[in-house]
Amino acid sequence: MSPLLETLMHQVGRIFLIPTLAVIALLFLYALWALGGFLVCGWRRRGRAPGRETHDLRHFDLLRWAAEHPAAQDGEWDVAVRRLLEAPRIVSRVAPALGLVAAMILMEPALRGLADGDPSALPGSLSAAFSALAVALVTASIAFWIVSVRRRWLAEELAWLRSLAPLSEPALVLAGPTPQEEQEWDETPAVGRTRAVA
Repeated sequence: MSPLLETLMHQVGRIFLIPTLAVIALLFLYALWALGGFLVCGWRRRGRAPGRETHDLRHFDLLRWAAEHPAAQDGEWDVAVRRLLEAPRIVSRVAPALGLVAAMILMEPALRGLADGDPSALPGSLSAAFSALAVALVTASIAFWIVSVRRRWLAEELAWLRSLAPLSEPALVLAGPTPQEEQEWDETPAVGRTRAVA
């Protein structure tokens, strides 16, 4: 390989190192934020079926979107499902690739020094490379878990919406439960919870 081309590629790689690490850090923060919202949503949804047993749509993303767009049809519901899953799905795919890019860039000086007979830079470079890769993989794992579970939730909501189509009147309301409804829910055994959406 031409020395000039090799030097150019080395410089380009070093230029991309800081942006890559910054994006990995931002994706990790996003994954933590998404995980928090996901856990709260899962806690609020426990034991509640889509479209039944509660008037509160705050934690049923597709039903809330359908209530905000009452004229939407089946195809638009599918698009809404894809849109709701888009961000965590992209994170689950992009984070490992960026982690590998960062690891390769960070390992390059260590490998170069090792080839020149100077292994002093090897421990530090390998530590930084594996740390960046580990953070990226943790980020991807969190995002993948969120996507997998939310895909099932949205499929349940989509199936319920399709069971109502065509709607003769609005079946969803964007309102939280009344205090009386919340008390009834808390005091009613799970086997007896059959209240339908008004």
